[in-house]
Amino acid sequence: MPGFLSPLIEPGFFSNLPVQTALVVGGVVAVVSGIVGTFTVMRGQSFAGHSLADIGTAGGSAAFVLGISPLFGFVAMNLMAAGVMEWIGIRRPRGRDLATGIVLGAALGLAALFLYLDTTASSTTGATVNVLFGSIFTLPASMVPFIAIFSVVAAGIVLVMYRPLILTSVSADLAIAQGIRVRLVGIGYLVALALAVSLSAVTIGAILSTALLIGPAATALRITNRTGRAAVIAAGIGIIATWLGVLLAYDSYYWFPNGGGWPVSFFVVTLIFLVYLLSQLRFRGHSAARRRSTAAQAG
Repeated sequence: MPGFLSPLIEPGFFSNLPVQTALVVGGVVAVVSGIVGTFTVMRGQSFAGHSLADIGTAGGSAAFVLGISPLFGFVAMNLMAAGVMEWIGIRRPRGRDLATGIVLGAALGLAALFLYLDTTASSTTGATVNVLFGSIFTLPASMVPFIAIFSVVAAGIVLVMYRPLILTSVSADLAIAQGIRVRLVGIGYLVALALAVSLSAVTIGAILSTALLIGPAATALRITNRTGRAAVIAAGIGIIATWLGVLLAYDSYYWFPNGGGWPVSFFVVTLIFLVYLLSQLRFRGHSAARRRSTAAQAG
């Protein structure tokens, strides 16, 4: 390790297998979340992304009851929820929100039941913490191929439908006029969203996964209005925040209060929030400068 990094990185960071797995998984998930999150913000479906994260807790907690990886529970539940949301919803935002709210309410009831069973009727320990706040340091290396497969599928759907997604995100009526099958595009997008949310849930937890999905994308769209460039910027922000979060969580083992370490999810969400605040300040500064310039020219 270079000497100037020694004070910042605790010994054994790069040789630690759980850390290596966390860096790989975190980087892959950040890329997928950045790509899918860009379209989520453009389509105004942040509520759907947040709801799928909450809905996924039912699947993740059920997986603990069955003794399988929470990832499969998150994916199965979110895919079913996405299908139901598309089936009972309509193209208008009000109908989408209504469908999302109905599915969310039902799923939260199931999540409460499964989390209760996890803590009282099974021998599983830490299920609630792992489902709600993530377990990136406890992910076995054997799960990396499955995470990679789900990531490729989610990103592949977006890339295949890239232009129709952009058009339907801007104007569904214009997309219909050009012969685009809006319903099919919507289903494909919801599948990609369900997978992205499931992946981020096993990384930083179900209740915080929206931050990784929405935060970098919203920041990127403040910086540029070009979709492809925004997706790349969002992925980069997500990777930096996730890797720094892993590093800080590893270093925090010796921090106050008890030497047990701070959760990765806390650092990732905090870093993303700070970056978004900085982008807001930069945007307002540029807007104020443009107004002053316009006023000076008019005078």
